[in-house]
Amino acid sequence: MTGPPAVYIVDDDASFRSAISRVLKASGYAVIDFDSAAGFLQSIRGARPGCLLLDVQMPAIGGLELQQELAKLSHHWPIIFMTGHGDIPTSVRAIKAGAEDFLSKPIPKQTLLEAIDRALSRLEEVQQNQGRLDALKALIVKLTPREKEVFALMVRGKMNKQIAHLLGTSERTIKYHRQTVMQKLQVGSFAEAVSVAERTGILTPQLSPDVKSAS
Repeated sequence: MTGPPAVYIVDDDASFRSAISRVLKASGYAVIDFDSAAGFLQSIRGARPGCLLLDVQMPAIGGLELQQELAKLSHHWPIIFMTGHGDIPTSVRAIKAGAEDFLSKPIPKQTLLEAIDRALSRLEEVQQNQGRLDALKALIVKLTPREKEVFALMVRGKMNKQIAHLLGTSERTIKYHRQTVMQKLQVGSFAEAVSVAERTGILTPQLSPDVKSAS
């Protein structure tokens, strides 16, 4: 489904859910509400991106449990927890697990709107970062199997002579592959190539070479 980001309300309290929906719709948000975590999970496939207003305590699947399920699905929409029974340990647990905010009912209108705006801003940032990552991965797909081997070794700081020895070919051939890799990845320096490798998971930051030492 496409369209502007939505605000998903997941709360088993029908009167509260209805009241919050009216406030948000009057403020111009696209609102979709659910009376259970299970109902939300059933509809998540193909749903438009958005943020969640999630009640902590609900029958069957509570808010924290739903947060865990979404993490397992790699579903990283921002979550704003709402509760009438909040306590500090619960809020700390939710925030540590990635929640955007933790609000106590009744929630002042301005507090709620500000929290939603922050959540949707972060969602936009996440989507932009994902778009850039997808673009980098699309460039890597264009590399041949041998070019991918050269790329993986060069970003680990291996010299052309070392790569040639490891792959059983000539240094001249490696120089050619290396130039082609740089062109296909649209990078102009070794440091940029290392950054691409880190962002796409080919190289972890801890293993990054000194960008001044490899060429």
